[in-house]
Amino acid sequence: MTAYAIAHLKNTAANADVVDYIARIQGTMDPFQGRFLAHGPKVEVIEGEWPGTVVLLEFPDADAARAWYASPEYQEILPLRLRHIDGDIILFDGVPPGYDATITAERMRANLG
Repeated sequence: MTAYAIAHLKNTAANADVVDYIARIQGTMDPFQGRFLAHGPKVEVIEGEWPGTVVLLEFPDADAARAWYASPEYQEILPLRLRHIDGDIILFDGVPPGYDATITAERMRANLG
């Protein structure tokens, strides 16, 4: 099942380390078939608060995403970002093909008692 990683990044000012990190990150993702779906767009907040920007990555599955994050190649460049940009990163599975939220609601309703 396709897996995604979302990074909510704050204080994203560019500097030499951050530019180096960005220049090198794709090469760390390629062996794990990772790709960017969003990379630092201006966000429109319609509920709550969201200081900063977002990065959305896609991997073939959660194992590939975990392997990428733990890889020596990514761990080598990670400090370039961590020294300058605060953030939160989450990893999660997508939904299977044909997913229908109404079926999920029916199951949830049945479990309500």
